[in-house]
Amino acid sequence: MSDHISRPRLAYLTGYYPKASQTFIEREIRALRQHGAEVITTSVRRPAANEIIGAEEEEALAETFYVLEAAKSPRHLLRAHLGLLTRHPGRWMSTFSLALRTGRPGLKGLLWQLFYFLEAGVLAEHLRKQGVSHLHNHFAGPSANVAMLTSELAEIPFSFTLHGPADLYETQSWHLGTKIARSAFVASISYFARSQAMLFSEPEHWHKLRIVHCGVHPHRYDTGPAPDRADLNLLFVGRLSGVKGLRVLFSAIEHLRQDAGAPGVTLTLIGDGEDRAWAEAEAARIGGITLLGFRSQSEVAAALQEADALILASFAEGVPVVLMEAMASARPVIATQVGGVTELVEDGVNGRIVPPGHRDALIAAITDLAKLDRDARRRMGEAGRAKVEAEFDITKEGRWLLDLFEGTGGSNIRPGLPG
Repeated sequence: MSDHISRPRLAYLTGYYPKASQTFIEREIRALRQHGAEVITTSVRRPAANEIIGAEEEEALAETFYVLEAAKSPRHLLRAHLGLLTRHPGRWMSTFSLALRTGRPGLKGLLWQLFYFLEAGVLAEHLRKQGVSHLHNHFAGPSANVAMLTSELAEIPFSFTLHGPADLYETQSWHLGTKIARSAFVASISYFARSQAMLFSEPEHWHKLRIVHCGVHPHRYDTGPAPDRADLNLLFVGRLSGVKGLRVLFSAIEHLRQDAGAPGVTLTLIGDGEDRAWAEAEAARIGGITLLGFRSQSEVAAALQEADALILASFAEGVPVVLMEAMASARPVIATQVGGVTELVEDGVNGRIVPPGHRDALIAAITDLAKLDRDARRRMGEAGRAKVEAEFDITKEGRWLLDLFEGTGGSNIRPGLPG
């Protein structure tokens, strides 16, 4: 139920919106609206057609302002910047100077930063016309550059969500410390992400580093038992790319099916990406591996009901939302000890944690899970559900995030946890 008081008019920005692999942003926006906030959505680029996987994405696509599409019109671009320059010439010049100071190294970095400045002018004019009072960006890379410059041009505060791992690869090049210093606050998705932000920022700005979990709606996930069968059906949901450790995972499945006497172990993959062709060829060679491509949020929820467990063999992660979805479905999970994963998954309680890149440890975890009876798996799944309900419910996280937007979050790192 919406709160019956005046709420800020917010704008959300990211590089691509909506996006099949980033449904957590759409959920977060819906949660904020549920609590009474007005949120307009903006995106630097329009997503590819295959990213629109369901009704939620179609709705988001229809309501979103696409910066590059507007900026490609010379008339629109010129009118936006001339308006800003005429009304506030000093601010326009100081923001241009900021853009020059915060570009990536080299001529190419400078050129991209000039593009970001042009985009920021278009977005600033759009936000002014919409009466936006705060701009929030997801991720700390290029779109955060646009957000920071837009904030200066539009004279409104900005904040951003720090995810990882990509946010933390080139912190100096992307001027993470400068963005933290100029932001109203930073929503870190985990203690791990927050600690990395502390590493690359000055101590006087650490009070801005709050923890806001990505989350799910637990009530949307069925917690019914997995189908009664002797075999183990594993599910992977994510991008088919090198960072997800698919080569290690496929090797583990091959060993189990062909060398370890467990031909009933199967793997279903939901997602797409640059490794699709490789994965298809390997799946045909190994057997027992099925690729489904992108699926809608409701289809992912249904696939979780058919699975015995979710598995991720990633080399790097933030806190994967798909783990939350699986745990909300009362399914045990197997994941690697990277990023903030262990802030969600407790080894032996609601899933299994293995070292990244360690095929034999992954094989052992799958084997151990296969040996558990249905009641033991069920208890593990129920523990996961309880964890998500307590700490990763997007409705609760949306309320906390709105407190931060309104400046009523106090000094707490998280609700009830002093800074």
